[in-house]
Parts: sequence; structure tokens; C-alpha cells
Amino acid sequence: MKRARAPGKIILSGEHAVVYGAPAIVCAIRRYTTVGFAPLHRSRTIRTALTGISAGKHYRTAALQRLKEKLDQRFDQYSRGERAVQNILHRPDDLVIYSLATLFQHLPLPGFSENRHLPVPGRLSSHSELPLGAGMGSSAAAIAATLVLYENLIGRPMSDQQRFDRVRFCERLQHGKGSAIDAAATVYGGLQTLQDGNPAPLAATLGDGWYWILSGIPAVSTGESVAHVRKQHGHDHSLWQQFAATTTALQTALTTGADPRPALRENHRLLTHIGVVPAPAAALIRDIETAGGAAKISGAGAHRGDGGGGILAYHPDPQAIPALLAPCPALLWDALHPAERGAHLLEDNDAPA
Repeated sequence: MKRARAPGKIILSGEHAVVYGAPAIVCAIRRYTTVGFAPLHRSRTIRTALTGISAGKHYRTAALQRLKEKLDQRFDQYSRGERAVQNILHRPDDLVIYSLATLFQHLPLPGFSENRHLPVPGRLSSHSELPLGAGMGSSAAAIAATLVLYENLIGRPMSDQQRFDRVRFCERLQHGKGSAIDAAATVYGGLQTLQDGNPAPLAATLGDGWYWILSGIPAVSTGESVAHVRKQHGHDHSLWQQFAATTTALQTALTTGADPRPALRENHRLLTHIGVVPAPAAALIRDIETAGGAAKISGAGAHRGDGGGGILAYHPDPQAIPALLAPCPALLWDALHPAERGAHLLEDNDAPA
């Protein structure tokens, strides 16, 4: 079985604000989505088996283009205000299969006519170390890993820039707008800055003391949260300028070795102002600040419900946050370990993700 994997991400700064032209900083993390493919030559379908996502579905290879057209139509309806963003995709499998359909639409296959760019039938499986729906890039990672896998299967590898564009294009179905943040992290890896949708590597090292914490799965999708913030604050230009200044301050701290806590605390204050920090997440962040650290929602957060998704936390004493979280065994958390490599094919001797 051929396999490929792609990392998830933690946003250091710029969530929501990046939609309005502000810069952002994102870090790919060493938690991966791995996708595998085993051909089934007597079949005419692709059978999905996405562990922890769905029970699987058979997709006829001859019908992939029709599926893509149907999902494109739903996105157009969303763009016109006729469909809610959470109603574009009816099944999580659809997003992965859509990415395949777009790939084969643009990459002709040897042995097929120009009108029949069909993938080989088989079983498409996946496993993810990323919590689903937590704002940690699971959907972008699944798309990127699927693209890398099939590019190599057909001998038509794309450049990183092409793959970045393709991931961003496909992910718009999930979030209502293609996320340059998610695409940059999962395709390029490492620390990336984004300005006007263009990624660039950030020459900085995070060092010790950085952690991510899952504060509960949000009750709303990223797309719903972004749409809510747009409705409430979309025209507040001075607000997004404040977000931009905060990201610039954090970038300066990271590249010069200065204390990042003031920028993180200000970022938390701004995210609280736009209403995407649920009460339990706010309480945890308050405890971290009281202990001398800093923390903020990482991702879209949520405007209703108790789950806030990922939290980025920092303390200059690397043992302080583990000690603070020790009495909370239900919380999922880990040190922030950057993934220096983006989406890539796994060799046979690579350890499973």
C-alpha cells in the first residue's frame, strides 16, 4: 500500500484577521493525517475508509466529475447567500474525493482520453492524529496527503506552490473560503508567515515552553465562526489593524528572542472582543496568565457552546504549564513540536504516523 502524510497546524497569530488582509503566523506540528491507497482492479469504485471520520462510502470513478460539479454548485449557492456553509458538504468523505476529482481534471492520465481522466479504483484509507473539528488543520492535511499520494501514483508530482493552491481551492468547501493558513502549514511545513494569502518561511525557532491544549471540540464549524465574526465585525477596519499590529509584535518577538507574552495576551484580548473565546477556554487562559504565562485561542474558536478548539500557550518555565494542567487529566495537550516537512510520500521504511 502506498501512503502519504501531511502535518496539522497551530495558528500563532492572525486567525480571523487574515480574512481582512492582516498578516498571520502558523506552525506545522508533528501530528499527522496519513492517507493510503490499495488498488482493486476488478472494482469500478473508490472505497473510502477514513478512520474516525466516517463509516466509508463507495464512489464510482465515472461519477467523480459529477460529484465535483454538484459540490461546486453548492459552493456557488453559499456564495450567493442561498446555502449555509455547513451544508456544502454532506459527508466528510466528499472533501477528499473532491480533491481527487480536481486533481484528475487538471492532470491528464496516460492511457485515457482527454475526457476520461479517471483514478484507478481501490481503497482509500486514512488515519489522523489530529482531533477533528478542533481547528488544527485536519481537513487541509487530509487533502494535502491525498494529493501527494495520487500525484506520485500517476507520476505527475506538483510543485509546492501548485499543491498549496489546490489545497486552498478544495478547502473552501469546508470553511466557505480557502484557508491560506492551513494550506501553508500542511504543504510547506515549519513556521510560516502569511500576507495577502502568500506564505513565506519565518526564520525563527520556538524553543521550549510552547504548548497546545484542546479546550473542547467547538459546537460550530470554522466556516460558521468566520461568518459570524464577519457579520458582527467585518467592517471594523481599526479592529483588524489592531490584530495586524499584534501579529507583527509577535513576529518581532520570535525573530529577536524577546518575550512573546505581551503580544499573546493582547491577541487573547482581541479574540475575546470578537466573541470567539468560550467561557471554559477563557477560564483556562486566565489561569495560565495568573501563573505567569500567556495563552490564546488558536483557530476560529466558537461564538457559542463551551468548546473552543485549540489553545496556544507559552510560559518561560517549560515545566509551569504541565504542572498547571496536571490536575486536568481530561484535557488533551502536548508540547508544540514543529513539523519541518510538509505533505510528503512515506517510504516503505518510514514509521507509521
